[in-house]
Amino acid sequence: MLKELSARQQLLELGARTVPVLAKGKHYIFCQNLDDVAEFVGLQGTGQVPLAPAALFMKWVVVLRAAQRYVRQIPSERLGERVIHNRDRSIRLMSHHIFRIVEAFLDTAIDDFEYRVDNANVPPQEGACVTAAEIAAYGEVMIDRLEAWWDRLDDKSCAQKVKTFYGVQPMHQLFERSTWHSAQHTRQLMAVLERLDIEPNGRLTPEDLAGLPLPEGLWE
Repeated sequence: MLKELSARQQLLELGARTVPVLAKGKHYIFCQNLDDVAEFVGLQGTGQVPLAPAALFMKWVVVLRAAQRYVRQIPSERLGERVIHNRDRSIRLMSHHIFRIVEAFLDTAIDDFEYRVDNANVPPQEGACVTAAEIAAYGEVMIDRLEAWWDRLDDKSCAQKVKTFYGVQPMHQLFERSTWHSAQHTRQLMAVLERLDIEPNGRLTPEDLAGLPLPEGLWE
């Protein structure tokens, strides 16, 4: 990995504009596809078998429903607080982000937009998703769209190719990445509730998350 010291300068010299990046000399790859990472470092695969698309779809909906429940539990006056003290992201923006990941995925899966590094980070429009109820309602729209996409999808192998900032990938890969991305932030939302001394309404279980390549650490 790039060394922490002068990492920004190293990124600029390489030509990379986002992280995580794995570099070797003047060659680098983005680390969004773990199979690419394994090949880059000379390994024969990651050792992980991705979940089938049908399983990913079911798990993603479970995660998103949980996120809706948790968002509704956040007191309105706490939404502007940071998710974690050393990161400049509010609880409101991370809650919105969980569902924005779905919208970014569908923009690529349905409309063939290139999946860029900032697609899932687009904040709500001014005056939108201000309250917990509004964020949960946005989540409902995204869940409806995800279910409609899956119902209409002819090739549920998700082997079809999509364009991303880290190269042309099978849709299955972006589907998996988007699912665990929402799941990781939903885990963090449970931790926020615990910090506020609120018991999460219907905790995600190990079975709910089984098979997703989630980071070991909660804040990684």
